Amino acid sequence: MSGVRVARLAGLAAALCLALPLDAQVRMLRSTDIDALPAKPPTARLAYGDDPLQFGDLRLPEGAGPFPVVIVVHGGCWLARYGVQNSTALADALRDAGFATWNIEYRRMGDAGGGWPGTFLDVGRAADHVRVLARRHPLDLTRVVAIGHSAGGQLALWLAAAPNVPAASPVHRDDPIVLKGAVALAGIFDLEDFRTYSANTCGDVVDPLLGGTPAQVPERLAAVSPRALLPFPVPHVQITGSLDLVMPAAALAKHEAAARASGSAFELIVLDGLGHHELMSPRTAAFPVIVRALQGLLAR
Repeated sequence: MSGVRVARLAGLAAALCLALPLDAQVRMLRSTDIDALPAKPPTARLAYGDDPLQFGDLRLPEGAGPFPVVIVVHGGCWLARYGVQNSTALADALRDAGFATWNIEYRRMGDAGGGWPGTFLDVGRAADHVRVLARRHPLDLTRVVAIGHSAGGQLALWLAAAPNVPAASPVHRDDPIVLKGAVALAGIFDLEDFRTYSANTCGDVVDPLLGGTPAQVPERLAAVSPRALLPFPVPHVQITGSLDLVMPAAALAKHEAAARASGSAFELIVLDGLGHHELMSPRTAAFPVIVRALQGLLAR
């Protein structure tokens, strides 16, 4: 799956250094627009832990199954004010496309127990809980993938790289669920690099997330930054929009170069004319691309 598929990437780096024209700004969706998208109720809302935020929404397609499973991880800068509603429309649409979806909530910065290491412990525990769900629901544990948006993309990639997390880390899991791959939707790949441009997007969030600067807690950075966990044991795909400022062209180029150098199976897809939140709307051109990427990973 290695390679790059780009829509009009030439000149993108220069374009993203400029302020977007007014008409482009008007067209771009916001997080609140995604939260407001309609979605059908889940099949069930189920707890994977005792904390009120340790739950997920399971959605099953019609039919007997067993169904391939997509673990859906919402983004929002790892901050408490952004929640599972932001990935609900996508999870519902993916259910209609034939995937069972497990749309997870987790503790974030601002929540009791969020940040280091709680955010990562929750996401890992939620992913592994799919094995528990499969005891009562028709889920195919041989076909499981993760998808996440923005900060959730970092977490989805982290799930894909779970076998590479150092054993001494408190966020290491001895028996992580086996994934076929991961899809990052404008997913943050390099936490240390993200610190250099995150002031225009999330603000100063990486150091609070880690509980210190990369220089102060290098072992934490090494345990959770996807860049530090290369080569991934499974393929991963990065999908972003050409007007996305959260994952600018320079960051995408670094991701592609690092993945190639490590020998990881990787695909980069840049969709022309889309911004950051368009990726989460099933009503945009991103959705069929996302479905094909998931199908490709599951077919491997």
